Parts: sequence; structure tokens; C-alpha cells
Amino acid sequence: MESTIIGEFDTRRSAELAIEHVVQECGVSRSDVFVQPAGGANTAGTHPAGADVKSAPAPEGQQKLEGLIEVSVDFHGDAPEKIADVLRGAGAKTVRTK
Repeated sequence: MESTIIGEFDTRRSAELAIEHVVQECGVSRSDVFVQPAGGANTAGTHPAGADVKSAPAPEGQQKLEGLIEVSVDFHGDAPEKIADVLRGAGAKTVRTK
């Protein structure tokens, strides 16, 4: 059965980790996994992580962190629950199937 499983993440780092887990643990082709802002804003998430925290130069003014990052997985099998569990395990705030 074909479906799309969508997880929303606070940080780009969590989203990228989720992608690696989905590809490696679930055997999903990387070409079936997509990343984009969950809303209209171009965002790196809602919380600083990774390079945003450790080595980024001090920004002029306030860094803009708003909006979640969406990872969507086009799934062609009959057990989408495993992908949803992997997304949650990687830190997805919400997971839904479309």
C-alpha cells in the first residue's frame, strides 16, 4: 500500500538524523524521503542545534528560528507504523499519515 508518513521536527539536526534512521533501519530509498519547512517560513527549526550552537559566529541581531521542519517519507509497503516509530524515536513532535 502506498502512503506518505510525515514527521515534524524542532531542529534540522533531528530531521537529518530521522532521515538516516529511516533509510538504514527501514530500507527506504533516500529518493523517497523529503525535507522542507512545515510552513511558509524558510527555517532551520525552532531550537538551535549542532553548528547553530557550537561554532556559528555570533549573528548580527537576533537569529530567526521559527517553524518546524517536515520530513516526509513516500512508503510503498504495508507496515507504515515502523516508519512512524522511527520518526518519533528520532524526535518528531508529531507524526501523521497522508
